[in-house]
Amino acid sequence: MSLAVALEIGTSRTVVSVGETGEHGRVKVIGVGICPTIGVRKGQISDLKQVSLGIETALKQAEKMADTEIWQVIQIISGNHIQANTNSGTTAIRSHDRIVIREDIDDVKEIARAVPLEADRQILHTIDQTFMLDDQPGVVDPLGMRCNVLSTSVLAIHGMKNRIENAVTAAKSMQLNVNDVVFSGVVSALSTLTPEQKKNGVVLINLGGGTTSYVAYCNDVMCAAGCIAVGGDHVTNDIALAFNIPGNNAEDIKRSFGAAMLTADSTTPRIKIGADLGREERTIHPRALQTVINARMDEIFRVVLSKLNQAGILQHVGAGVVVTGGGAYLKGVVDLAQHVFRAPCTIGVPTHVDGLEKADNPAALTAAAGALMYANMGNSRRGIFDKILTLFTKGS
Repeated sequence: MSLAVALEIGTSRTVVSVGETGEHGRVKVIGVGICPTIGVRKGQISDLKQVSLGIETALKQAEKMADTEIWQVIQIISGNHIQANTNSGTTAIRSHDRIVIREDIDDVKEIARAVPLEADRQILHTIDQTFMLDDQPGVVDPLGMRCNVLSTSVLAIHGMKNRIENAVTAAKSMQLNVNDVVFSGVVSALSTLTPEQKKNGVVLINLGGGTTSYVAYCNDVMCAAGCIAVGGDHVTNDIALAFNIPGNNAEDIKRSFGAAMLTADSTTPRIKIGADLGREERTIHPRALQTVINARMDEIFRVVLSKLNQAGILQHVGAGVVVTGGGAYLKGVVDLAQHVFRAPCTIGVPTHVDGLEKADNPAALTAAAGALMYANMGNSRRGIFDKILTLFTKGS
């Protein structure tokens, strides 16, 4: 058996998860540590010392639960600096019989993976897509087939190098070795989506505290990915501003009475707000609260919708939308997503790992679970980032 550990420094909370790989290759989560995050805004670190303290707390919890010492992790990254674009490669078939051989496939993949980026950006993932033989698209495996020209493409997911390094620095402050860095949307999809959903086309939206990540599959291929700097904390802030109440009270009200759809009517009991900041106890109508929440959640979904429309993806999404992350549990989110995307919507939970069956709000752990699967699959990247990681090994 082998162990893997994932570290997610979110805007709202820091999560450390420990997974054990059984003899059949399936990951079982044996330890989870969770601590509220201080020092992160919109997925980006603003106070390294505070972030390090959160990592330390979550780390100790996970070590105690898993009964192990943690010294290396897979790190989960999000933030609106994460971008994705498709890069293509083409090569002529060299053999006289025009039969595609393994070397042709390796050559065209290498060309496609040579993604041109500005110096301040760093590749996180290059995800293979399908091949084209001359003018025949959608070929999954061209080996042994005939053509004159072989083409392929990759979905390149990349982020700002400095922001990635800052996250790695936070892990290093706890004497952790970062084995790899992964995008939250990619690993959430790994732990959540089924092969059938990927084949039929699906959008996964991870509603975090300060960011919303998304990935889309078309015909079994990841065809889009990205992250926007708006999440559940923005809903809380909207409530606090609209009703002039402290942020912690606004969060409690959101969780207890909030809804993303306008369902309240004149007969719905009003919500009591305790005295604070010199103000007397008062009440607000649930429909007013729902109006504030609906406006922000509708905005989040429509920004994602616009990005997918620009990429020409939505017409290929037959399996609908899967919503994950802590924001998935806000009442009415599924109904709102169905309304905005005009497609079926469900809440996604980590179904491809064991050990989280009794977890509270498992949709909030999809990225953590997926990163453990990623580590287990041995998909650690090799390339420029390895040179950076050598600067952040344990004890360096």
